[in-house]
Amino acid sequence: MRIWTRQATKADFDFLYALHVAAMRPSIEATWGWHEPWQRAYFARKWDPAPRRIIRVDGVDAGVLVLRWEPDALYLSLIELLPAFQGRGVGTAVLQSLIARAAARGLPVTLHVLKANAAARRFYARHGFAVVADEHVRYKMQRMP
Repeated sequence: MRIWTRQATKADFDFLYALHVAAMRPSIEATWGWHEPWQRAYFARKWDPAPRRIIRVDGVDAGVLVLRWEPDALYLSLIELLPAFQGRGVGTAVLQSLIARAAARGLPVTLHVLKANAAARRFYARHGFAVVADEHVRYKMQRMP
């Protein structure tokens, strides 16, 4: 399996919105409810392809990744995979690569996860992340180098 990323473009909007719905709707719905017109409008308002990297698996668009290097951590702002690519080692490969890049700089990896997304919390915990803050509807998690 070959995994790499490419820069997102404006042409990726529909793919990325469909990905967001497929990957996040259950957790968002459990947290705030889901109103499709509002969700699509909110996504469009926040849409900016610049920070997004499309995760590709064997030549197929499979997910999205957004990172932010901060002075004291690598912040994993977003990682979403289409359900067909979940449970196949794609997320693990991407996350392990990020952990290694941050560790090479002596930095932890930090992220936020919705409390309703128990599968994601378990995934991050398996990779050494611990909850460091309870922030109402989400947890802040961190993995030290």
